[in-house]
Amino acid sequence: MSSTHRIDVSREQVLAYRVAVHGFDRSSPDPGVLTIGAQDTPYGSARLALAARGASLDGLQLVWSFRGAPHLHRRQDLPALASALWPLDDADATARIDTAVIREGARLGVEAFRVTAEAFREVVTAPMPKGEVSTAVSASVPESLTYWCERCGAQHISGLLFQQAGLFGAVGVAAEGGGTVLAPLADRFPVPVAASGTTELVRAYLRFLGPATPAEVAKYLGSKPAVVRSVWPDDLAEVRVEGRKAWLPASGLDALVSARNPRLARLLPPGDPFLQARDRALVVPDKAREKEIWRAIGGPGALLVGTEIAGTWRAKATARGLDLTVTPFGPLPASVRKKVDAEAATVAAARGAAEVRLRLA
Repeated sequence: MSSTHRIDVSREQVLAYRVAVHGFDRSSPDPGVLTIGAQDTPYGSARLALAARGASLDGLQLVWSFRGAPHLHRRQDLPALASALWPLDDADATARIDTAVIREGARLGVEAFRVTAEAFREVVTAPMPKGEVSTAVSASVPESLTYWCERCGAQHISGLLFQQAGLFGAVGVAAEGGGTVLAPLADRFPVPVAASGTTELVRAYLRFLGPATPAEVAKYLGSKPAVVRSVWPDDLAEVRVEGRKAWLPASGLDALVSARNPRLARLLPPGDPFLQARDRALVVPDKAREKEIWRAIGGPGALLVGTEIAGTWRAKATARGLDLTVTPFGPLPASVRKKVDAEAATVAAARGAAEVRLRLA
């Protein structure tokens, strides 16, 4: 991993750089972060992530992309994204879907993704409930890619493979009536023949969530560090963050070194792109707070003040509008409280609520 620069940077510089590159200053309707997607778990989170950046919702599509999770992306980016996310080889493909329920089928490698993507294209020709698609796709793929589900009393395709192959099958995702509906993308593209553009995807992660390591990028992509190293960009700057080696695009080095703490406050939804960095201990050094923010199920939103995660928040729809409760990790100055008031209104507007009642816990 060659680099043309080497420099020491502080944790504060790294976070200030990320806040700037994520577009939290709302200076652009397209802050660029959609290159790595905005995760939409729970449903509606991606819309709030864009609102926190003042970004436009025009021209976006929800698909299963990174790790098979639902993400909002620009529609025009989807063909290139599918090629970049396609497994690099059989070993990479097997590692992505190797679970106890389809251990034998996982050995099919890239072929497992190809046959599942083709099945999606045959099955999903109009909007369909996810369950119906799963049943039809399960019947169309090799049996080794399915398992017997006692709860449903049916043979199911592995959920891990099913959702990771959705983008390759040119299928979009939507929430409807409390369930998930799948539909063919308006502009379909062929099933990828081979991976291409994966290096660009790695570079995008390093731009928005760097400086970072191959292991951290691999966790985001749902791949292995060795795979990421094989497509590692060569135009990177090596830096030391708190004494630890990490990399980012050399073109971002000046921005990293000159980054300063912005005087802003934002209410980030669960799964916000800023929170997708895999160096969580750098973002939130306190272990107890780290566990609270990144809970596996039902995690809260995060209060960003300057460059620090300064608390959590939750919202509840009411007959009148929205009740939003912020739980700060410490006292909030009056100036920050005023900014949080404004952000509560932004969250309410993004959720379509007529009014919001803010409470500090």
